[in-house]
Amino acid sequence: MQKRKLGKSGLEVSAAGLGCMGMSFGYGPAKDKQEMISVIRAAVERGVTFFDTAEVYGPFTNEELVGEALAPVRKHVVIATKFGFQFEPETGKQAGLNSKPEHIKQVAEASLRRLRTNVIDLFYQHRVDPDVPIEDVAGAVKDLIREGKVRHFGLSEAGVQTIRRAHSVQPVTALQSEYSLWWREPEAEIMPALEELGIGFVPFSPLGKGFLTGKIDENTTFDSTDFRNTVPRFAPEARKANRALVDLLETIAQRKKATSAQIALAWVLAQKPWIVPIPGTTKLHRLQENVAAVSIALSEGDLREIESATSGIAVQGARYSEGAQRMINR
Repeated sequence: MQKRKLGKSGLEVSAAGLGCMGMSFGYGPAKDKQEMISVIRAAVERGVTFFDTAEVYGPFTNEELVGEALAPVRKHVVIATKFGFQFEPETGKQAGLNSKPEHIKQVAEASLRRLRTNVIDLFYQHRVDPDVPIEDVAGAVKDLIREGKVRHFGLSEAGVQTIRRAHSVQPVTALQSEYSLWWREPEAEIMPALEELGIGFVPFSPLGKGFLTGKIDENTTFDSTDFRNTVPRFAPEARKANRALVDLLETIAQRKKATSAQIALAWVLAQKPWIVPIPGTTKLHRLQENVAAVSIALSEGDLREIESATSGIAVQGARYSEGAQRMINR
């Protein structure tokens, strides 16, 4: 597996990581724990060293899963987790945002226990909290770094001004946001700012929440607990319209003797050397497919062809529900 550095931070990870959220949360019922431990360990065997989780996934159960799976190889892997939500004490349900410094420090202690480790490699603010100045957030993580409990500070779905303000207090190692062939908004302002500041980029959903694999069409049904049911881009009519993007990927994939998913991942990797996508999966054969995408080189001609073809495709549907949309790019 090739390695990449996240910006100028010196944090080196596998060129593709593994997003673990869907093993416990978001895409239907939680999967069998032992099966998911096997998938995570299989990723390690194939050279993946970068694993992404968060306290809100479950909540809490995904961190426990990742901690147990990686305990035997902890020294050889990089674990990223996130803070920033509040939970109801009685039900454990998510109850808004909370990035108050004292809360961040409490979350860090709890995450360390669940992850079975003494240090969090990369600690992201999951969503920007409008009630807490980002300088206070960065200062709290700076304290945790000084105490040896955290190694690197990250932000997720933050806007350019927030990134700059945070970075001035504690250098930001990575920004995690959605980025793929069907969500390219970060190219306008976010990516130039990251390049200027020397911050790495960790795209989640580089396969468009599964759509770019070509396995989803307008007739696909999702489990009632799958959050894609609430996403306008996954409405049946939008899926039908967005099929043009998958058709393009399939054309190039056939020529390269690859899959649509592999071309979608190879395209993300080709954009900048400091980009590390974290495709998620719960299946061993999909993990193998994603890992193999790192070895696929797209030529300048391939990239021009994709650029030219996609410029004529207008992707239909918002990428988030209205409520979720309000929590990004602050």
